[in-house]
Amino acid sequence: MTTAAGAAAHTTKAAPEPHAAAQLGTLGTASDQPVTSPEASGPSSASGRAGVGQGGEAASRVDGAPTRDAEADPGSADGSGAEPRRAPLHASAIARDRVVAVVGAGTMGQGIAQVALVAGHPVRLYDALPGRAAQAADAIGARLDRLVDKGKLPAAQRDAARTRLLPADGLAELSDAALVIEAVVEQLAVKQELFTELERVVAAECLLATNTSSLSVTAVAGPLQHPGRLLGLHFFNPAPLLPLVEVVRGFATDEGAADLAYETVAEWGKTPVRCADTPGFIVNRIARPFYAEALRCYEERAADPATIDAVLRESGGFRMGPFELTDLIGQDVNEAVTRSVWDAFFQDPKFTPSLAQRRLVESGLHGRKTGRGWFPYGDGSGDKEASRPTPRTVEPRTPPEAVIVHGDLGPASVLPELISDAGIKVTYQGWDDGGAGFIELPGGARLGLTDGSAATAAPTADTLCFDLALDYRTATRVALAASETARPGSVKAAVGLFQALGKDVSVIDDIPGLIVARTVAMLVDFAADALGRRVAKAHDIDTAMRKGVNYPRGPLEWGGELGPEWVRRVLENLHAAYPTGRYAPSPLLVRRAAARRDLL
Repeated sequence: MTTAAGAAAHTTKAAPEPHAAAQLGTLGTASDQPVTSPEASGPSSASGRAGVGQGGEAASRVDGAPTRDAEADPGSADGSGAEPRRAPLHASAIARDRVVAVVGAGTMGQGIAQVALVAGHPVRLYDALPGRAAQAADAIGARLDRLVDKGKLPAAQRDAARTRLLPADGLAELSDAALVIEAVVEQLAVKQELFTELERVVAAECLLATNTSSLSVTAVAGPLQHPGRLLGLHFFNPAPLLPLVEVVRGFATDEGAADLAYETVAEWGKTPVRCADTPGFIVNRIARPFYAEALRCYEERAADPATIDAVLRESGGFRMGPFELTDLIGQDVNEAVTRSVWDAFFQDPKFTPSLAQRRLVESGLHGRKTGRGWFPYGDGSGDKEASRPTPRTVEPRTPPEAVIVHGDLGPASVLPELISDAGIKVTYQGWDDGGAGFIELPGGARLGLTDGSAATAAPTADTLCFDLALDYRTATRVALAASETARPGSVKAAVGLFQALGKDVSVIDDIPGLIVARTVAMLVDFAADALGRRVAKAHDIDTAMRKGVNYPRGPLEWGGELGPEWVRRVLENLHAAYPTGRYAPSPLLVRRAAARRDLL
């Protein structure tokens, strides 16, 4: 075991993409794991076993999150640098005088150890590579020193923490642990061998947790004699900073073990969410369309990467665009996560990887770490920073003097008010054919919010579509697409209209669903599918996507704001345009839309 687990312990785990973290503006972790959430049912008999309180590179980076230094906060979830939150002790949380052990002393292992240490536990840190655990303990101590220097950690607390942190020379030294968390290489055989050995060392009541971001928790526990005490604790990197922890219950995990782990992590000041053991867990499963739809738009040559990123940031409200985010995560890492989830779902077309990204990886253009990915970084001097590429933006056009609004514009219903506030005359007329509302431009052209169809598919020749925005009041960019038969003058009028509202305008090719609408509709559907399959509860799904990848809305909340009927219509039209099954709406979304019920 020492040899195999040793390699695992000091080998960096493939980090899940910094998807969420990137959105956070911290170098996030990219976590691509399926999540299924077991229902939490109160404390169980397992609660008292590990010590009851009294009255990577193993961790995944959130896709798209820029990482912040773990020194920014000794363990609090808000990054303020304040002392970690001290929630009231719960009967089902592991007592703080009980040992927490971490196996694997890489970046993620160190981060998890620091979290448990600052929360008040004695911590044992083990790595199969001789001397690695001691080096990691020194590194953690140095980070605590810097926190003290910055006034973010009392010196006395730092000194007490140092005395509680001990490197271990062998697994036998972890025998008194109440919880062992592994953060070793992402190889199933290595993890299975490690936990098999640990089972012979630790007490029967000790909880065992894997920080895997891509493997089945059920499979990891498979060889164990007592698989009920093993579960997933998926931290996001950097663990001391990012609040989310996915608590993953494997098929054999005891309910009490999951409850005990959940309460313990919560007492550490983290935000735990419960999920079932399915590919991608919550975050890495539901986040796939954020990358996939952008890549699909690029492959269809609707727009260049810089423009797609700008539209998703400035109209969709995402912190980072998918192209800059995958450059940050590493194209090889992001593509590997996508392929892993696709394979885990037996190559379901909803998760199909991108050929364009595959070619980028094959070319060795992995992003910032290689100096070039979708965008160039630096000039070879070692400077990896690059100015944000310039998106395609239309030059100023003259706005129309008046428009006519027909019917209800749905999610874009605020636009007539904004148009009127801009000094453009707005006239309202009813619309009785049951279709979506639209804005009539001078000359009769129709300008409407995309419904998932191409503008060219509209019955009126002079038709233009505009993209969805998180909030049309605050959005600074809007994407437009014109039908093949639209008049040039109509395109200029539509551009001028949005420019009069203070928006930059990007005209893209006429693809179904444009950019933001198709991306958000798919995110909502993936979340609805996870909810329908009981991967996790609605609140946990939205919390995970906000905290894990820093989306501007939880996808189920977002779907409620847009309306399940609107989301279903967009997906059905996309499915008609691409009849592969990729865009077929999930059963729960179809049912909720038919019943006119919210997703939450």
